[in-house]
Amino acid sequence: MAPLDQELESWASSAGYDQIDKAIPAGSSGWASFRKVTVTNPPEKDGKPVSFFVKSSSRSAEEMFLGEALGLQAMYECSGQGEDSLRIPKVYHYGDYSEGKGSLIVMEYLNLAGRSDDRALGKAMAKMHLAPATEAAGNPDKAFGFPVDNTIGGTPQPNPWTKPNSGTKEWIEFFRDHRIGHQLNLAGDSYCSNLWENDIAPRLHLIFEDLQGEKEIKPSLLHGDLWSGNIGSADGKPSIFDPAVYWGHHEAEWGMQWCAYFGRDFWDGYRAIIPEDVGFEDRALLYDAYHQLNHFNLFGGTYLTTATSDLNSLKDALDNIERS
Repeated sequence: MAPLDQELESWASSAGYDQIDKAIPAGSSGWASFRKVTVTNPPEKDGKPVSFFVKSSSRSAEEMFLGEALGLQAMYECSGQGEDSLRIPKVYHYGDYSEGKGSLIVMEYLNLAGRSDDRALGKAMAKMHLAPATEAAGNPDKAFGFPVDNTIGGTPQPNPWTKPNSGTKEWIEFFRDHRIGHQLNLAGDSYCSNLWENDIAPRLHLIFEDLQGEKEIKPSLLHGDLWSGNIGSADGKPSIFDPAVYWGHHEAEWGMQWCAYFGRDFWDGYRAIIPEDVGFEDRALLYDAYHQLNHFNLFGGTYLTTATSDLNSLKDALDNIERS
């Protein structure tokens, strides 16, 4: 028996699902293979038997699946299971093979379809963003960051925790150092780096001055890489997948809206629950710059031009704030 088959049989038995019924190949990527798996004694959800989606790799679970598993578990916890929630697959198992080299992750199989109700998506995203940071969600200290570093596309994304009960000050420092600063170090562009270090970073707090006191930024769980290719639906609910999860300012979720195509219905749904804060448009330049820089680091090309425009516009906004 192949190592993956042996591992699946062992997992199904120990989980109380008896044995593997069918394991059907479901494609692959450059780093993992996929299967749809059914068992002879499946768990049920909403009165229906659960099938499983299995990813396997020759590399270790820590390298391949730990960040994905913790991210999906956090999104599952923060989304809830109500009618107005996101449809997130439940993670049932992940780890290294008990014998031989390789690893796997076993999650709920979703019958994914195309994007559907954008108003419902907006409401469900707001619900996830408002979910409290708790031990069950993987953030008992109510900090910014994530339990592990992960990747956004193929770019490493550092996620060191800030101090417990973090607020606006800690968020500014986190995004300054571990988001924009990190991407600029990878990009190696002297103009953008000097602009950031000399004209923007020392004054970054100015675009967050309205987010103090009762408006203090609290950690929200973010998908982290939300664009149209990572949005769909399952079982009549909106679904988001392939995340780069971390805890951050909810506005940072919209840094890729230039390729997520959020229209009026989406924003009506979202803003009915989370209204727009003062200074949103200035901060949007900051959050857009992160993803433009990341795309430059991944693909090169004109993304650096857009990132430079974002940073120049942000400098102008800071100049205007200082003059007012």
